[in-house]
Amino acid sequence: MISSIGKPLNKLFSLYLKKRMIEIENFMKSPLEVQDQALKKIIYTAKNTEFGLSNGFNYLRNSKEFKNRVLLSRYDDLLPFIERAKNGESNILWPGKVKFFAQSSGTTNNVIKNIPVTLDSLKECHYKGGKDLLSIYYKNNPNTQLFKGKHLIVGGNENKFSGNTKTVEGDLSAIIMKNLPWWCEWRRSPKKIKLLLSQNWEEKLKYVVKNSPKDDVQIIAGAPSWVLVIMNEIIKEKKCSNIHEIWPNLELYLHGGMNIQPYKKSFESIIEKEINFYQNYNATEGFFGLQFENNSDDMLLMLDYGIYYEFISKSHWEDSQPITLGLEDVKLNTPYELVISTNGGLWRYRLEDTIIFTSILPFKIKVIGRTQQFINMAGEELMIQHVEKAIKEAAEKCSCIVGEFTLAPFLKTTNKSVGFHYWVIEFVTKPNDLIRFSKVLDNELQKTNIDYKAKRINNSPLQAPVIKVVQKNTFYCWLKSKNKLGGQNKIPRLSTTKQYINEILEMDINN
Repeated sequence: MISSIGKPLNKLFSLYLKKRMIEIENFMKSPLEVQDQALKKIIYTAKNTEFGLSNGFNYLRNSKEFKNRVLLSRYDDLLPFIERAKNGESNILWPGKVKFFAQSSGTTNNVIKNIPVTLDSLKECHYKGGKDLLSIYYKNNPNTQLFKGKHLIVGGNENKFSGNTKTVEGDLSAIIMKNLPWWCEWRRSPKKIKLLLSQNWEEKLKYVVKNSPKDDVQIIAGAPSWVLVIMNEIIKEKKCSNIHEIWPNLELYLHGGMNIQPYKKSFESIIEKEINFYQNYNATEGFFGLQFENNSDDMLLMLDYGIYYEFISKSHWEDSQPITLGLEDVKLNTPYELVISTNGGLWRYRLEDTIIFTSILPFKIKVIGRTQQFINMAGEELMIQHVEKAIKEAAEKCSCIVGEFTLAPFLKTTNKSVGFHYWVIEFVTKPNDLIRFSKVLDNELQKTNIDYKAKRINNSPLQAPVIKVVQKNTFYCWLKSKNKLGGQNKIPRLSTTKQYINEILEMDINN
């Protein structure tokens, strides 16, 4: 039986879904028209801001004029505007004052980006995406009992900006959690928001492990690496064999920010019942996509969230002002860098995230990595999607579970060889034969990347990969040493230098 509060929520989502599905079907059928409307709306809204006035927003009539007038930007280009907005100035990139600035953690570099989060982007983008995700889940699973239970969101932290105490900085998840609507507030587990947003990850972890097992948690949301840490700690604390002994009605895991596939085996090892994995693409800069069907590995590109999209072909990622493509120009299974203009005040912003389109009409996407995260030491053009697919297949064929991993190119120039890829892997369950695992991994990479295969012929110019196995918790200790525990902090999968690997190996010695 659904609780007395769950029943009206089911009805609420049913009514919302019927209305939203009409709108979603509209942009699925008429994507170009909807995107044109989205662009005109944000240009009109921001025409009297400082950025709008300096870029002649009053005179822009279409996307062609917009692209001709407004330069592509990176974070450093917008930073002077962002700093002024942080200090309390009004009407800089978006009308009014901006109170919230989401700090982008990315991987483990030391560059912290402060992305403006306006009230419009919270309401029309981030919260709208959250409602859509639950509503579409409800559509696909009409017998769900989710609304009689609680949800656990593994968020980050927030703090006041020292230059202006009215400005709030923090992880996007913390900003969202602190301002959730009432229908989400009463379902939170555990209740004390202050502790959930603590900057001390281990303090937060202890609070969740102690208190969330008391609740009937049915939804978990957060980055896979940190959700696994919480689940394993709870299982250890309660001396259980799986998480369903604590949360028997756990049904849905909402994830984003990183590929779930490398973590799937780890989840399967600690759950007893089948749960639904639903992904979303809710980045610091905006909510871009959500899973539209059960058991799908791609996402519907959301076109009516106040975001206008452009795309840069892979051959132009290194250019400063490349020509961009519109939705009408994109092709299937081709890597593109994402460019966005948003109701958060980002204008022709190069996100540096890379995607491929898995479907056109409707437009569906997969996130495949970052423009900087690929290795091309010998012309192999190795990207994250190649690596993650290969290591997943290798783990399955060798009956092992990979916890975390990273790799980088090692130069070893000889007459025939340029070098090799050096992998650092932390296993949850080790393979019986590491040499076989390495060969299988190499073969899987060759299957998924023809450029890599060509460069591996006769070990020239690329030698076989080298794998170094580190102790359990090595990656955790490394992140802790960099004050990067929790939130949306991620392990860099691919790097062009040995810096991360050297630091991780040093941490392994001291682990």
